[in-house]
Amino acid sequence: MGVKQYQFPEGFLWGGATAANQCEGAWNEDGKGMSVADCSTYKPNVDPKDYVAQHGITSKQVEEAMNSDSTELYGKRHGIDFYHRYEGDLDLFQEMGFKTLRVSIQWTRIYPTGLEEEPNEKGLQFYENLFRAMKQRGIEPLVTLHHYEMPLYLANHYDGWYRREVIDLFIKFCKTVFARYKGLVKYWLTFNEIDSVFRHPFTTIGIVTDRYPQEKLEEIIYQCVHNQFVASALATKYLHQMIPGAQMGCMLTRTLTYPENCHPQNMLLALKTNRENFYYADIQVFGEYPRHILNYWKRNNIHVEFGPGDEEILKCHTVDFVSFSYYMTMVASIDAEKKEKVCGNLTSGVKNPYLDVTEWNWQVDPTGLQYALIDLYDRYRKPLFIVENGLGSKDKVEADGSIIDDYRIEYFRQHIGAIGAAIEDGVDVMGYTPWGCIDLVSMSTCQMSKRYGFIYVDVDDLGHGTYERRKKKSFDWYKKVIATNGADLD
Repeated sequence: MGVKQYQFPEGFLWGGATAANQCEGAWNEDGKGMSVADCSTYKPNVDPKDYVAQHGITSKQVEEAMNSDSTELYGKRHGIDFYHRYEGDLDLFQEMGFKTLRVSIQWTRIYPTGLEEEPNEKGLQFYENLFRAMKQRGIEPLVTLHHYEMPLYLANHYDGWYRREVIDLFIKFCKTVFARYKGLVKYWLTFNEIDSVFRHPFTTIGIVTDRYPQEKLEEIIYQCVHNQFVASALATKYLHQMIPGAQMGCMLTRTLTYPENCHPQNMLLALKTNRENFYYADIQVFGEYPRHILNYWKRNNIHVEFGPGDEEILKCHTVDFVSFSYYMTMVASIDAEKKEKVCGNLTSGVKNPYLDVTEWNWQVDPTGLQYALIDLYDRYRKPLFIVENGLGSKDKVEADGSIIDDYRIEYFRQHIGAIGAAIEDGVDVMGYTPWGCIDLVSMSTCQMSKRYGFIYVDVDDLGHGTYERRKKKSFDWYKKVIATNGADLD
């Protein structure tokens, strides 16, 4: 039985998404400094579903990472060796028909500690080579400026994003890459999943939570993300000045929450939960803080220091489009403590009885993507870009070398169909870049066995393997989807 066919707009940006810290490897080559990602460890004795244990990091663990050259447990140090193999990978992406590829620039390849007066030329040259190779293959770069790759030096010596000086250091980095890649990159993103500051503060803002009084931690995190909002606005300002016609997007984890039922208190709880998620994009789209956040600060004696002109900076330099990741939906319940729970790379919540879950306990909800697109577009009236979506699964290599990932094809068939339905309903969607289009190291668990890609990479959880690339069955399926501009999902 065929699936309904949808008309995707001409010029729709089909592609895939990666992050430098999860794929590049070469963690200490060519002058690169250490980033917060280089401290992330694979924890084989920790339940992959234990979100808090997977993401938590202590001062002692940071010190251990700084004193270790291991790449076995520090999986993001080896990645998939994209740093040395990117041309072959780009050939495969070109074969699939990619119109765009989402990548990120590691701040520490350009300014190893963040404090250097002059940038690292070898780092600049690597990304120039990468972007030129993409353009030669007809692939438009979509570049994230800050994707969980903060210089570790700034986390250790500047309290991460807490200190105001970090804004200026980040803007120096932005101006450097804008100037260098002016003719190569049109589409940019500021902060990856900026709303994740409370879920994993070390990864997102360089805050090691045991270094601070716990009663002040919430205020510290709000200050950090305020500084990122200002940095986002300034980066947008300088992008528009330095590269006329270039576009800047914000990037949100869309943690869509349903009420458990139509009980008015559950409806209200879901409304408030969704509003808290929206707040991070609200500021970057509307240029001002929503009143409910300001009132929350007042009620809870949270003081966030605004610099001179911050409000004007936020108001005058808003983003051009809204991008987001979408993996799963959650359920809000006033009786949550009595209910069965699920979790994911996001947070834990009440299980939705109408949804299947993956082996990593993520709920699969393609209809939720359609809902999220309509909801976001009605709110912001700006073009939307789905820059992460995908299924993490354990893939089996058959005796003949094939990987029959029909489960991944079905996942994407349903989710792409949901995008088509939203477009048919009037939503302006720029493009779609499935996460981990080539297998890479998991952000949340540092595993390789949690695979997302259309392309298999022969690396295990400890970084051992040939690093050989191999097409999965989904490779040819997605190639056909792109070739037909989404018209053939069978």
